[in-house]
Amino acid sequence: MLTTIQYGSQKLKINLSEPLDISMPLLLTRDNVGVLACNQRSPRLKKMRSVKKKHSSNFNSIYFKPHAHGTHTECVGHITKEFISINKTLKQFFFLAEVITVAPEKLENDLVISKKQIQFLLGNKKREAIVIRTIPNTNEKLSKNYSKTNPPYLLEEAVVYLKEKGIEHLLIDMPSVDKEKDGGKLLSHNAFWNTKGKIRYNATITELIFVPNKIKDGRYFLNLQIAPFENNASPSKPILYEVLN
Repeated sequence: MLTTIQYGSQKLKINLSEPLDISMPLLLTRDNVGVLACNQRSPRLKKMRSVKKKHSSNFNSIYFKPHAHGTHTECVGHITKEFISINKTLKQFFFLAEVITVAPEKLENDLVISKKQIQFLLGNKKREAIVIRTIPNTNEKLSKNYSKTNPPYLLEEAVVYLKEKGIEHLLIDMPSVDKEKDGGKLLSHNAFWNTKGKIRYNATITELIFVPNKIKDGRYFLNLQIAPFENNASPSKPILYEVLN
C-alpha cells in the first residue's frame, strides 16, 4: 500500500505494505538464545500455568533486562541521578531517518566510529534520526554475547557532530554508543543528551538493532515503537518504511 503524507514541509510517498523491522527479538528458549550484553545471563521465561494443565490460558512470567537483552530505546534517565522515564519523554514516534553503513576504524586497541566517517556519509542531509549499521554485518549479531569483547563504539566527536546536526534519535547495532569499559565517563551518552548544558530530554538512543543487508543505505520513514514502561529504557521495535520520492 502506497500513501502520500505531508511531513513538515515535505510530501513523502511511503510504502506501508513492506515494513522493515530492525529490532532483535527477545528469545526465551534454552535452545535459541538471543543477543547478550552487560555481563548478564540470558532472559528467562517461567510458566505459571498452561492450557496443558487444564487452565483456560497460558500465563508466563518473563525476566529480562532491557539494556542487555535485545533492542531497547533509552532516554537521558539512563545516566542521570534523577529518575526520568522513556515513556514520559518520547511522545512522537515518526521521524525522517537516514540509514548509513560504517566500517569501524582501528584506534589503538579499539574499533571506533569517527566524526569524519559520519560526516562523509550524512553530508548535508537534514534528518531527525540516524540508523547506523556496522560491518561486518552477519546474522551472528542476533545471538552474539558482547560481554567483555570491547565492541565498536562512537567517538565523542562523532556524537557531538550528530547533536549539532539536529539528530534527535540515534540508533546503532552495537550494545552501547560508548566504550564497554571507560571508567564511567560515558562520553558519547553525555554528549548526545548534552548533560553539561540544556539537556535534550526529547532525544533517544536505541541500541542493539539489526539492519539486514537487504536494506539499502538512504532515507526512510522511521516508526520508533516502545513498550509503555515507566523506566529509563524500554524494549523497542523500530520499523523503517521506504520513501519512494
